Amino acid sequence: MNRSRVFRNLIAAAMLLAGAAHAAVQQQLSFDAPGGARQYILAAPAAPGPGARPLVLLLHGHIGTAANALGQGVVPSPLSAWLAIVDREDLLVAALQGLKGSDHRTGWHDCRGDDTRNPDADDVAFAAGVAAGLVQAGRADPRRIYVMGMSNGGMMAYRLALEMHPVPAAIAAVSSSMAGSSSCRGVPPRVSVLLINGDADPIVPYGGGKVSGSLVIGAAASRDFWLHADGLAGAAPAASIFPHLSADDPTRASKLVYGPNDGPQVEMITIQNGGHVEPSLKYHYGWLYRQLVGRQNEDFESAEEAWSFFRDKRSQ
Repeated sequence: MNRSRVFRNLIAAAMLLAGAAHAAVQQQLSFDAPGGARQYILAAPAAPGPGARPLVLLLHGHIGTAANALGQGVVPSPLSAWLAIVDREDLLVAALQGLKGSDHRTGWHDCRGDDTRNPDADDVAFAAGVAAGLVQAGRADPRRIYVMGMSNGGMMAYRLALEMHPVPAAIAAVSSSMAGSSSCRGVPPRVSVLLINGDADPIVPYGGGKVSGSLVIGAAASRDFWLHADGLAGAAPAASIFPHLSADDPTRASKLVYGPNDGPQVEMITIQNGGHVEPSLKYHYGWLYRQLVGRQNEDFESAEEAWSFFRDKRSQ
């Protein structure tokens, strides 16, 4: 094992131990949404502090599950890193379960009006209802609601940013883009947005194009949409490059941050040579999966980057 990989593994272990004093408690819960009961898993601190706390709605990708997103299954999703953050930062994570569409695979009714596979469900009402219920119970802070989604889940995160009430303070969309033929309407609210995209993504084209027959506008165009919505069009970004931790990793990660810390922000992370997968220090997929989705960046933990972005954001 080379030195860079040892260093990367030490960082991952330190992050894991930082949240390992207690294990986050997971509950399988049900919500009476339009069209029938919907399922979600709520992860909460083992020893919660008093008062309302931040809430992160977590959205799995197409064919995924809420359980896999929170560490269950043969190969846990990199989103599983949220479990350590839950306990360390005293917050709630609700992993929502999508329904099956016409392809008999789980997914979300995002803004793509030309998609024929996604379920015809009111996923906005589902997500909003879960958040509102936790707010009404005094467990979640209505000004600190955040959304993170992967792939189809990231596309659904964009829809929630546009249509959900209470309005999320910030979202993170991974390996996803906004719809080219959108069924979402209305004036977009001021929502902070984090985009994480690989420029060699074989499933959601970085520059825009077709995703299983539906049109997406691409990473840069999605960024520009939110720069305009947040009043940041023309703003000069702060640029940085993530330290590269493994000589075995052919990808590189760079970041552009638009806007001040005390207002709406847009952050765009591009993974050079990266595929359709969440970057992660700890949760790595194997050779076969890489043949399908491309290379996974190993220089940072996506969930940790999302929490760093979310932490100080409040809804307007």
